[in-house]
Amino acid sequence: MTTTATAPPPPPPPLLSARRRWTVLAVCALSLFLVGLDTTIVNVGLPAIGHGLRVGTRDLEWIVDSYTVVLASLLITAGALADRVGRRRVFQCGLLVFGLASLGCALAPSAGALVAARALQGVGASMLSPVALAIVVNAMPDPRERARAIGVWASVFGLSMAAGPVTGGALVAAFGWRSVFWVNVPVVVAAVVLSVLFVPESRAPRARRLDLPGQALLIAAVSATVAVLIEGPRLGWTSPWALAGCAVAVAATAGFVRAERHRAEPLMDLGLFRRPVFGTAVLGAVAVFVALTVSLLLTTFQLQHARGWTPAAAGLAVLPMALGATVCAPLSGVLVGGAGPRRPLLFAAWSTAAGGVLLLVRASLSDGGGADVPLLLVANLLLGTGFGFANAPITSTAVGGLPADRAGVAGAITSTARQLGSAVGIAVAGGLVAGSSPAGLAAASRPGWLLVTACGLFLLVVARAARRGWIGCDGSGARAAAAAPGPRRARRG
Repeated sequence: MTTTATAPPPPPPPLLSARRRWTVLAVCALSLFLVGLDTTIVNVGLPAIGHGLRVGTRDLEWIVDSYTVVLASLLITAGALADRVGRRRVFQCGLLVFGLASLGCALAPSAGALVAARALQGVGASMLSPVALAIVVNAMPDPRERARAIGVWASVFGLSMAAGPVTGGALVAAFGWRSVFWVNVPVVVAAVVLSVLFVPESRAPRARRLDLPGQALLIAAVSATVAVLIEGPRLGWTSPWALAGCAVAVAATAGFVRAERHRAEPLMDLGLFRRPVFGTAVLGAVAVFVALTVSLLLTTFQLQHARGWTPAAAGLAVLPMALGATVCAPLSGVLVGGAGPRRPLLFAAWSTAAGGVLLLVRASLSDGGGADVPLLLVANLLLGTGFGFANAPITSTAVGGLPADRAGVAGAITSTARQLGSAVGIAVAGGLVAGSSPAGLAAASRPGWLLVTACGLFLLVVARAARRGWIGCDGSGARAAAAAPGPRRARRG
């Protein structure tokens, strides 16, 4: 009788010192800040880009969404690849790709070249966000410390998204629109050096197989959906091209669901969505980022096109949003770690909904003067407050109650939902204002403000689900954890 030797499991990672662990978090958070910043930093510069490259609103939407669509489509695969070949290695590769793509954006001679370079930026960014989170989780085995780190993580991402328009406005005003891409280069160089010095290499104990059919179907579904939303108003919703795009989106989505249900190691564990708390949190992530991107794009176009504001002035108008996110994001992390996600989600819901209502009132009263500016500033402060409070509890709600080997997948799905929300928000906002005259932008924006208000109110549903499903650091809620469904087995045939 012979026996076959099996490879021993990899040894547990060495315990890092507290200073080293938090240094790893700082390096990874720096990369996350880049990912979030580049999602919104371009918004304020869109009018300047359109003028410089002589393109209209549709092309400007693609300049933004080519980044977010690629990022949303590749996040989960990038995480699986990092588990196989090494997280630090993939993280550093993502930084290099992101830096080179930023150079391509800064030097782009045409709109098509800029769209292509932005898509390549999305490829690099997809190797940063989920991979860096896995590095942080691996470096912090203590559950309480890990919960605090996730709170900081979500806070940094919220801050980067809110700071993008302010930073972009200042850069465009001082150095031109290409500077919003040049600024990435020194940050990438610093992040690469710091990762070499401080970030340890790690891999998953058992790496998942790459799901290439699922990845192809996910790209097709996301791209077709966003393309229809962007081009539908121009082509006509009943035109053959629009109907064909809808058919591709539906077929790709159905094919993706079918393919994932029959794979032993799917790209996206659809069994997680049988857990109502998780599914609600994912929809909440989409809603938050739809509200953010709709608000930013509609405000940018109205201030610069209808009012003639400079990019710097438009960026300053969004400064209250950045301030609200800066103050409330870390506070949200503290509240989640102490009492769970429900309270910050309630703050996020009412703040976002109130901001949307104020902007709707402003659009109804706007006469082209400056009397409505205080209303705009208060609304942006409320939206920033809502955005700051929302990210940490949504992440906590999504991964709470799941075992460690599934928390990474849940986090990657939530990150994908955020980027999908950004892409959909840009497409919807662009469709509302495309072709509108400067005088008609306020009226054209009203459905957008209704959508922002609805997204805020939906967070009340997320808060209700979070109250039932949260599992504290002390182990409370273990019954919900035990009830969480495991991954479905592959079906035969």
